[in-house]
Amino acid sequence: MLKRTPLFDEHKKLSGKMVDFGGWELPVQYSGLTLEHDAVRNACGIFDVSHMGELRVKGPGAVEFVNHVTTNDASVLAVFQAQYSAFCNPEGGIIDDLVVYRLGEQEFLLVVNAANIDKDFSHLSTSLALFPGTKPVLTNESDETAQIAIQGPRAASILQELTPVNLQEMKTYWCAPGLVCGENALIARTGYTGEDGFEIYTGRESSKKIWNSLLQVGSPFGLLPCGLGARDTLRLEMKYALYGHELTETTNPLETGLGWITKLGKTGGFIGKEAIARVKAAGQTRCLAGVLSIGRGIPRQGYEVWDETRSRIIGHITSGTQSPSLKRAIGIALIDKIHERSGTRVTVKIRDDFHEFEVCKTPFLEKKKEN
Repeated sequence: MLKRTPLFDEHKKLSGKMVDFGGWELPVQYSGLTLEHDAVRNACGIFDVSHMGELRVKGPGAVEFVNHVTTNDASVLAVFQAQYSAFCNPEGGIIDDLVVYRLGEQEFLLVVNAANIDKDFSHLSTSLALFPGTKPVLTNESDETAQIAIQGPRAASILQELTPVNLQEMKTYWCAPGLVCGENALIARTGYTGEDGFEIYTGRESSKKIWNSLLQVGSPFGLLPCGLGARDTLRLEMKYALYGHELTETTNPLETGLGWITKLGKTGGFIGKEAIARVKAAGQTRCLAGVLSIGRGIPRQGYEVWDETRSRIIGHITSGTQSPSLKRAIGIALIDKIHERSGTRVTVKIRDDFHEFEVCKTPFLEKKKEN
């Protein structure tokens, strides 16, 4: 039996094409992937991301514990500031990537990937039992929490019609509690599309009112409901990693481009630090690189990447698509680091044929400046 978000009936009313996504019945598209993709790039789109997980860590010891289980340094966060981070296993492999919100001096909200909720909660529970310091309280609030993402150049002006929270004063990767359509919510200025945007965390019962109000207010300004298809093409154009594709328990933060969220020198260290430090000392041998098509052929996850002469395999595609913005095929590949230089020619084996690609600078699409 597939799980359903509180907005399932609303998706059906909008003729959303529902698919199985990691055990959840979610819309892959409504009006069409390209239309939805373009709406986010040029106007605005909203996504139901209520399948994501919300884990709360609260009480004395919360700062030290969150720092112990995440690679980034949560201790530097001000109240209502957020950061991108990761959980690692003792071998340095990535258990999940997440967003950490500091909601109080000793209170954090950890937003994790839907497919990993149970795994992450189990990992944190085990880690908490073994934690030598003061133990905070860990709770899983995923079932009671809905999440709506509104993304695009017009996101701020549309959402501002529905909340007294001053969105102009909110910086990227900050959040604020407040009312949306008169309902209690946490508004965060984060996102997964490369555009300006917000996530609205609220109770299950409030989500339909907020969703439908956003549609009503935003539709005259080009807002469209968007599915998982557009969410994937949007994040791929920005080379944003997706767990289970770029990030796995057999890849470490350094080779996946997440060295910037891996604070090896922070006080107390973190789970996986020693293994990652050994990789850094020895020198990483693999990296994630963007590849751009020269001819035809769309790369997909798992396809082999060969060198230009087709004499040996140098890696594999982790994600790939036809970019709606560039009108060319793009992909992210985990390859031998010696081939990472921009302009390097490679070939991708698509079915039984080899297709020419070149390693390129990323993001594939220039990120727009904030309003």
